[in-house]
Amino acid sequence: MQYADFEFLKFDRRPNGVLLITINRPEKLNATNETLHHELVEIWKTVAADEDTRVAVVTGAGRAFSAGGDLTMVGRNLAEPKRVLKTGTQAWDIVYNMLECPKPIVSAINGVAVGAGLAVALTADISIIGETVRFTDGHVRLGVAAGDHAALLWPLLCGMAKAKYYLLTAEFIDGKEAERIGLVSLAVPDAELMSRAFAVADKLALGPQLATAWTKRCLNHWYKMGAPIFDLSVALEMLNFFDDDAKEGVRAVLEKRTPRFPSAPERG
Repeated sequence: MQYADFEFLKFDRRPNGVLLITINRPEKLNATNETLHHELVEIWKTVAADEDTRVAVVTGAGRAFSAGGDLTMVGRNLAEPKRVLKTGTQAWDIVYNMLECPKPIVSAINGVAVGAGLAVALTADISIIGETVRFTDGHVRLGVAAGDHAALLWPLLCGMAKAKYYLLTAEFIDGKEAERIGLVSLAVPDAELMSRAFAVADKLALGPQLATAWTKRCLNHWYKMGAPIFDLSVALEMLNFFDDDAKEGVRAVLEKRTPRFPSAPERG
């Protein structure tokens, strides 16, 4: 795809070959519909082929980074198995395409990040978050297994004990805590987020390009060794969408209430 082909990603070229990518559905908290989900797959191949880009910085428009899957899309997926399979394949491709992109990717996490948005935020080579920003891997809240990226990345980033705690409870984490446990690269005052992200991007853009690309390539083999874990997690997440728990999870979010999962009936 060419940059002009993207509907929900906005692009701004900055000095030194830095490309700012803004996830741009602010009226929906940058939640991913079918088009945006596909664009988050394709953009990294476009960046990889762009000779004028050395570093990509990705952030969200408005007050969110990306609030995960648009629930109207999720609802359509629940009713149509082929759509679930397509979404799962794209979930794999988002992460794998980011890992394969030879250009460094910096995420500037400016607001809530969930689902595919969180996958982009944390799969980035360097992740920078505002100190008060809160995020969660909310899969279990929806009644599905933690897929997208989490089973692959979190144990390596913050250790198995913290990964299990946050992925099994789906509790929110703020920027300071995320940096403390090693889940993100840096937490900075909210007002300094973009300036710090651009400073890091400029440093990378003015450094030795081949050495940087090859260092990224080598380090990402740590993730690639976990490919069977990642593939299984996404497959089981998609399988969960055919379970009654997922249907209840989606209804609960839409109705803004606590879910009552059929697999865990209340006991008197």
